Amino acid sequence: MRRRTFDVIASSVGVLLAVLLLVAGGLLIWAYTFVNNQVTTQLSEQQIVFPAASSPAIKALPPADASAMTKYAGQQLTTGAQAETYANHFIAVHLKEIGGGKTYSQLSAESLANPGNVKLKAQVDSVFQGTTLRGLLLNAYAFWQIGQIALWAAIAAFVGAVIFLVLAIIGFLHGRHTPADAELQPVGV
Repeated sequence: MRRRTFDVIASSVGVLLAVLLLVAGGLLIWAYTFVNNQVTTQLSEQQIVFPAASSPAIKALPPADASAMTKYAGQQLTTGAQAETYANHFIAVHLKEIGGGKTYSQLSAESLANPGNVKLKAQVDSVFQGTTLRGLLLNAYAFWQIGQIALWAAIAAFVGAVIFLVLAIIGFLHGRHTPADAELQPVGV
């Protein structure tokens, strides 16, 4: 095979790969933007605000949880990272306190076995509501995280596209400067 022919083929494949990566990067940016906007919009509508750093709600938390919550103290919850913090370092702590460390399923089973226990029924209701909110916030966090991954994948795709375009241009230039009769692998080698 002629060296010039090989350069044109390899460079053309490089251009096709660059175009493919540009399209993929564009789609990934679209995914990131969509997910990020949806999560921000949905969380903003809930109007959840982190307690102030000096509030009793923060001071009553275990030190690690208080430290995590203080990072966002006084802010409105609008991002997946904030949702994860609020769910795992605020709601989860209160759920453990309300249910004595028992899950909704465990408390519900106890309540069904003791239908006359009003206090237990109130615990079940509170834990159910808290568990539901925590789950919704963690789902928002998961989707937000997928969006973040899409952003990084888009950046990688764009970088890959630039690399392939540069290599394709170098290949086309090399092909132009290669003698027309040059072989890819000289005969007898």
